[in-house]
Amino acid sequence: MRAVIQRVSKASVTVAGSKISEIGKGFLVLLGVGQDDGEVDMNYIVDKITNLRVFEDENEKMNLSLKDIGGELLVVSQFTLYGDCRKGRRPSFSSAASPEEANRLYLQVCEKLKEQGFTVKQGQFAAMMDVELVNDGPVTILLDSKKNF
Repeated sequence: MRAVIQRVSKASVTVAGSKISEIGKGFLVLLGVGQDDGEVDMNYIVDKITNLRVFEDENEKMNLSLKDIGGELLVVSQFTLYGDCRKGRRPSFSSAASPEEANRLYLQVCEKLKEQGFTVKQGQFAAMMDVELVNDGPVTILLDSKKNF
């Protein structure tokens, strides 16, 4: 499982001209699910998202987590995180999970985040979305449950 975590002051998702989700301060999470992903991968990603210390404390050091600041989450499924561009000019997405499995794990990640008391908003799975954000910092973190990077 892969995630791009962006620290935001606000973010939103629009589908077909209608805003469907919106958050204030917190994380925009672009989430990709791979073919071999399961419970262990999901738990790793959820733990990292909730405990990353990338918000500034009173000394302006990145020392606070999403929990510490009471931040919100906007989680958007993005299979293109599994695009392999090493050969040719067109990405291969053969490592991405099937849409059914990706949606199942995407929804489980969102549910696990909600269970921890976070406000979690979502994109619309498999839809063409316009994602708007104000990246705070900017701070962008890449996560991979297989620890490939």
